[in-house]
Amino acid sequence: MNSWKSVTEKEHFYTLLENSADKPQIIFKDSTSCGISAHAKYRLELGFDDHIAGKADFHYLDLLSFRPISNLVAQELKVTHQSPQIILLKDKKVVYTSSHAAIDPKVIARHLSKAGS
Repeated sequence: MNSWKSVTEKEHFYTLLENSADKPQIIFKDSTSCGISAHAKYRLELGFDDHIAGKADFHYLDLLSFRPISNLVAQELKVTHQSPQIILLKDKKVVYTSSHAAIDPKVIARHLSKAGS
């Protein structure tokens, strides 16, 4: 999967939030030192093309390197910090979030359909 857009600055976050008015946006918060997070990322990459590609913009947040941005995301979206975590945004609102073993491309695709992508 080569369509990850890195979230490394607060401006990136605010831009993707604004873009969610036009197209669903997905943030994957990753802890690069965590085996569970690595497995969730692998499952996303494995199912991306079949279930998610083209339906949303996909953003990657390395929360160890960019913890202040991760905190900003949690604060602004009023979601509890998790790692790993998926946050699906549509119309500047969280329409779905999941974490750990619950991260599943098929489930994300169903929520994208509900969000009207």
